[in-house]
Amino acid sequence: MTFDNFKIELLSENRGEAFYNLIDKNRIRLEDFFAGTVSKTMTLKDTLNYCDEIQQRIKAISYLPYMIIDVDTDEFIGLVDVKNIDMNVPKAELGSFIDKRYEGKGIVSKATSLVVDHIVKEYKFIKLLCRASSRNKGSIAVILKNGFKLEGTIRRDYKTTKGEIVDLNYYGRIFD
Repeated sequence: MTFDNFKIELLSENRGEAFYNLIDKNRIRLEDFFAGTVSKTMTLKDTLNYCDEIQQRIKAISYLPYMIIDVDTDEFIGLVDVKNIDMNVPKAELGSFIDKRYEGKGIVSKATSLVVDHIVKEYKFIKLLCRASSRNKGSIAVILKNGFKLEGTIRRDYKTTKGEIVDLNYYGRIFD
C-alpha cells in the first residue's frame, strides 16, 4: 500500500532494528498506551526477539503490525497495528501512532484508512474497534476521521505504565 511519499507493509523479520529505532525515539510518548510493545523493546536484543515472536503471530493471523515507511529515507515513522483478532466474529482492534516529527500531517489517518480497507477486504472483518483515552486528542481525531463511532466509555479499564488506572473510550465501525 502506498500514498504520497509513504508505503505501508507488514513488519518483516529483517526490520527489527528499524522497529527498535522507531519505538526508542518515541518511548516516552508511547509508554502509557503501548505499554506491551514498549516493555518488549527495551533493548535491540529484546526487540529482535520480540520481532521473531511477531512473525509467528503474523503467520497465525493473531497480530498484524503494519509499518508506515518514509520512502525517501526507508525509515519506519509509524505503526497501525491490528490486534485482539477474533476470527470467530470476525473482528479486531486497531491501534496506531506516528513519530513526533510527522505528527499533525494526516499521515496516520491516511495509513489507517488504507489498512482498514485492506484488512476488511483480505480478512473479511465485520467489526473493527479502537480504544483511546479521552485525553488523547490526536488518536481520537484519527479514529473519527476513519468513520468509527463512539460506542461508550469503560471506566477504570486500563493501567498505564505509571500505574494510573484510566477510563477508555471505545469506538467501533461495522462493515457489511
